[in-house]
Amino acid sequence: MAVRRLAPKEIQPASFAFSAENLAWAKKQMEKFPPGRQQSAVISILWRAQEQNGWVSEAAIRAVADLLGMAYIRVLEVATFYTMFLLEPVGKKAHVQVCGTTPCMLRGAGELIEVCKHRIHHDPMHLSDDGDFSWEEVECLGACVNAPMAMIAKDVYEDLTPASFNKVLDGFASGKPVKPGPQIDRQFAAPAGGARTLKTVESK
Repeated sequence: MAVRRLAPKEIQPASFAFSAENLAWAKKQMEKFPPGRQQSAVISILWRAQEQNGWVSEAAIRAVADLLGMAYIRVLEVATFYTMFLLEPVGKKAHVQVCGTTPCMLRGAGELIEVCKHRIHHDPMHLSDDGDFSWEEVECLGACVNAPMAMIAKDVYEDLTPASFNKVLDGFASGKPVKPGPQIDRQFAAPAGGARTLKTVESK
């Protein structure tokens, strides 16, 4: 697991404030929990801060902590633990998280990483020349049966090959993302090609 730290001070914005719409949304999330348990909304509210800003800045972490009445360090712990939270500026059109855990690696994740290196930037967490894309390798994203896979924003793209992965990136580049999920003839995590057992019961 890579060490996760906040972006350098020189690129941190001075402040962060939720939009009126997002602040109202955050307060509704807090209301879902019993009195005294509003801090349980920290993950969902951090995610909304990231959606608004594109990434999670130190100022956003402090704003979330103030809203929830939490110590800054507690929100920082959450933000630095989960790879879903992006701690520095990322591509405007897509930040690609390629799963590099064993099942995905055995089924071709290394080739997906090579696509990222050649198409986006040789090194992870660096912007492409046009600033539209960035990428990183992350630990298990929970779709092992559909390996290899990558996650972009909230969506996962599974059963990838270098060719289909390039099509996914083409979709984001053109503003017309392809449909998330398996990129082969598979329904969710069902067997590729359809059911193989218990198809029919023959009477004797």
